[in-house]
Amino acid sequence: MADSLSPRLRAVVDALPLRAGMRVLEIGCGPGAAAREIAFRVGADGFVLGLDRSAAAITAAERAGGPDQLAYRRGAIEEFVWDGEPFDLAFAVRVGALDGRHPSRERPAFARIAAAVRSGGSFHLDTGNPMTAVDLTPYRE
Repeated sequence: MADSLSPRLRAVVDALPLRAGMRVLEIGCGPGAAAREIAFRVGADGFVLGLDRSAAAITAAERAGGPDQLAYRRGAIEEFVWDGEPFDLAFAVRVGALDGRHPSRERPAFARIAAAVRSGGSFHLDTGNPMTAVDLTPYRE
């Protein structure tokens, strides 16, 4: 397993329906603690991409290292374009474009997530429970 997670992040990661070989997108990855843990859980056949709008967060995440199936990208979710293999699962914890703090960014952000996650995949949003599955169907073009 990766480095120690806070109890809150551990609850988030434990709540996700992860399995070996999954492709996972973490939106708002910060310094990458959850992404690293998930990369270990999905194993060498999986892939995890951590996305964050903060250059400092991405730099910290990259410095912390992790397994080969883990990568990071700097960017805002409402501008995210993914042309690789679709993700099986995406999730976000305290991301302003998704939790009501920036309402004008919400619809474009959900549309970008829907475009990056395969049909039949899932998106999970931090709700304090700790996670709630969100239906992406209304955001698919």
